[in-house]
Amino acid sequence: MSDRSAWTSRVGFILAAVGSAVGLGNIWSFPFRTASNGGAAFLVVYLVAVFLIGFPAMMIEFVIGRRGEQNPVHAFDRIGHGNWSFVGGLGAFTSFVTLAFYSVVGGWVFSYIAGSATGAYFGDPAAYFGSVASGPIAIGAHALFMAVTVGIVALGVTDGIERATKFMIPGIFVLLIGLGVWAATLPGASAGYSYYLTPDFGTIVNNFGSIVPPAMGQAFFTLSLGFSVMIAYSSYLDRDDSLPADGGAIVVINTLVAVLAGFVVFPVLFATGGAEGATGGSGTAFVALAGAFGEVPGGQVLGLLFFVVLLFAALSSSISLLEVPVSFVTEQYGVSRAKGSLGMGTAVLLVGVPAALGTNYLTFYNDVVFNLLLPIVVFLLAAFTWFSGRDIVDELQRGTSLGETFPTVWLWWVRLVVPVAVAVTLYLGVKGLYTGLTNGTYF
Repeated sequence: MSDRSAWTSRVGFILAAVGSAVGLGNIWSFPFRTASNGGAAFLVVYLVAVFLIGFPAMMIEFVIGRRGEQNPVHAFDRIGHGNWSFVGGLGAFTSFVTLAFYSVVGGWVFSYIAGSATGAYFGDPAAYFGSVASGPIAIGAHALFMAVTVGIVALGVTDGIERATKFMIPGIFVLLIGLGVWAATLPGASAGYSYYLTPDFGTIVNNFGSIVPPAMGQAFFTLSLGFSVMIAYSSYLDRDDSLPADGGAIVVINTLVAVLAGFVVFPVLFATGGAEGATGGSGTAFVALAGAFGEVPGGQVLGLLFFVVLLFAALSSSISLLEVPVSFVTEQYGVSRAKGSLGMGTAVLLVGVPAALGTNYLTFYNDVVFNLLLPIVVFLLAAFTWFSGRDIVDELQRGTSLGETFPTVWLWWVRLVVPVAVAVTLYLGVKGLYTGLTNGTYF
């Protein structure tokens, strides 16, 4: 290992990587994208995308990061492929843009924790969302969320990121399981489970073009693929750890959290009128849940617990998104971690101001990331494997008892299957983004 920071344990790395993956995408976005795209039909496509495309693609980032032992830009130089450094840079840019709007949503969570404690949103959930989603309150909450994120990242890999995620990830599981047990007692639970778990494969066939891009984008987003996060995190990893085993654990735990979130959200929604109210834009998630918590017994306490879970999830991802550009500026320019964190955090705060002034801007940022940037980065990573030589296979085998079969199958899978699937997703995503731009959805 180099003299850079490192994880103190394998568990610390797994929890930090899970923390990056387990974010708002799992608990805020996933249930409501599911509701907007056919329920269980979306769940099926999402699970296929996670295990057949997401997991193999994650291994590409892992081998680059651990072999390079540098930030995502310099890692390619260290492994002898400096002409591919732009891929790491594009991933870092994607992290930056994502955090700019993600932090605004994180600020909403702070507002909803306060609203749960006071019961402020129970009377008129839509009006409450309108009062906190944009304008001065949203900008202030955005700044607060970024301040907490900067503080954790400034403390470093061990004392900041690893320590925070070791606390937050178990907390997310405990609170979600408890909320899931409670949700099972609601009168609409069975209908919610049916909608969530009984797929209509005809819906997949008839709506293939509209389901695949959000499902694939959701898979990338929830696994932190295309952000260069996993390159950065694996660069702090011990050379003797098994990358496939660690990656498998991360994918399984991340998927469990997403599925658990559905077991909470759908019974709550169906207990108060069904999933139809949760099929709109970014704000409907908050409006629908706030309204539901206002109608069920003990909703004030349960709402508070749910939004605390959401805050833990949001922070566990935001610190990973900020770590990517921070690791670059600290290693490229020799600035201290504290100064790098503050500088990049301030830049993210300023870029995110438009998203805090109008939800249409936030939706635009979100769609650019999901439909354009993430698929492009993952496609380029898959393309890189054609030029990487034997090194990445050797790195994948390091620390494992794997023979030749798995690494060989993995290499050809990421060379042939992954880029085709991502290319189709990119085409459909760009088509959807163009439609949104031309029909006035965003501006």
